[in-house]
Amino acid sequence: MLVAGAVLTVTCGFLAAKAGTTPLGEPAVWGSGHAMPIPQVSSSRDSHSGFLHPGVLVSAAQLNFVLKKINTDEEPWQSAWLALQRSRYAQLTWRARPLATVECGFYSRPDRGCTDEAEDAVAAYTHALLWVFTRDARYAEKSIEILDAWSEVLKEHTNSNASLQAGWSGATFVRAAELIKHTYSGWPPDRLTRAERMFRTVFLPVVIGGVNRYKAGNWDLIMLDAATGIAVFLDDRAAFDKALDKWRGRLRAYVYLSTDGPLPKAPPGEALTKRQIIEYWGGQGRFVDGLAQETCRDFLHTGWGLAAAAHVAETAWIQGQDLYAEGRERLTEALEFHAGLELGKPVPPWLCGGTLQTGLAPVPEIAYHHYATRMGYNLPETKEFVQANRPAGPAFFFAWETLTHAGNAY
Repeated sequence: MLVAGAVLTVTCGFLAAKAGTTPLGEPAVWGSGHAMPIPQVSSSRDSHSGFLHPGVLVSAAQLNFVLKKINTDEEPWQSAWLALQRSRYAQLTWRARPLATVECGFYSRPDRGCTDEAEDAVAAYTHALLWVFTRDARYAEKSIEILDAWSEVLKEHTNSNASLQAGWSGATFVRAAELIKHTYSGWPPDRLTRAERMFRTVFLPVVIGGVNRYKAGNWDLIMLDAATGIAVFLDDRAAFDKALDKWRGRLRAYVYLSTDGPLPKAPPGEALTKRQIIEYWGGQGRFVDGLAQETCRDFLHTGWGLAAAAHVAETAWIQGQDLYAEGRERLTEALEFHAGLELGKPVPPWLCGGTLQTGLAPVPEIAYHHYATRMGYNLPETKEFVQANRPAGPAFFFAWETLTHAGNAY
C-alpha cells in the first residue's frame, strides 16, 4: 500500500488484439494451463524520433521473456506474477480519483489527491501489465479508464512537494500509457491525444525543471525518471537528451567516488562551500566510495534515488544509450555499500555518527539485473539482498520489478 506521508518525499504488432476476455467479474489469472497462447509483444521504431516502442522501462523483448517464464511457472517470476494478480491494484473494481489540482505539502501534508494520484498511477500500470500478460481486454480498458479520468481534469500540482509528486505519478502513469499505446488498439484517438497533452503540459515542464540544492537528490532523480519516460512516450528527442544530460550531473552529485576529490560534487549549477557540502550530506565529513548524499538521512530515500537513477539508465539502454556504463562505478559501489550495511555489516563510528536508519527500498532489481545479469559483474552483497527480498512490490514510482526485470535475458 502506498503511504501518504513519505518525503522530504503509430504503433506496433498485433494492435487488433482485443479478444480473449473471461466472463465479467472473473479476472483472468493466467498460468501454464491457459488454453490460448498469449501473443508476444511486437516492437516498432518511430521514424521521426528513432525511439523503440514499447520502450519506457520495459521493452517488447523483456516482456516476452517474462511471458515465457510465467507460462512455465518458473521462479522468481511466478511468485512475482501471483503477487501482482493478488494486489489490490489489480482489481477490476478500481476507481480513479482524479482532481484538477493535486496539492501536496512536505510529507504529503496536506494530502489533497497526492496518495490518490500516486496509487491510481500504480493501478494503471498494474492493469497495463495484466493486459500484456493475459490479453484480457478488460485490463487494458481499466488502465485506459484511469488514464482518461486524470487526463480529463488534471491541471496542476501545487505546494512544496509539487515537483516530487509530479515525478512519482508521472513516472508510473507514463509506463502504463506507453504499454497501452503500443500494444492495444482500443484507446480512442481523442483520449490518447488528451493524455499526451497532459504529459506534455502538466508533467513534463515540472519534472524536467529540476530543484534547488536544498532538496534531496532523490527528488531530481525521480523527476528525471518521469521526464525520460515522458520524452519517449511523446517521441520528444530534445526532452530525452536534456533529461539524460541532467542525469549525468545529478548522479555525480548523489554518489561519491574518491576520484571526485576530497569532497563530493555539488549539484549541477551550484557552487557550495565545504561547510555547505557537509551539511547537504547530512553532516558527514568523511567520504568513501559508494556513500550517497542521503545515506545519513535514511536508506529509504537513498534507495529511491538509486532506483530512479537505474530507471533512467534502463529506459536509455532500451533506446540505445548506455548510461549504465557511464555510471557503473558509482552505482555498483553504492549498491554494494548500502546492501552490505542493510544485511547487517557493523556501522563504523565515523559513518553518520555510528547510527544508520536502514530500510533500503525498493529492492534494486533493475540495477542488479543490468550489472549482474547483462554484464556479469559480481555484486555479492546486492545479490544476497535482492534475492532475500523478492518479489518486489509497488509504491510511489516503482512497481513489480522482480516480475519485469529479475534475471531477464534482455
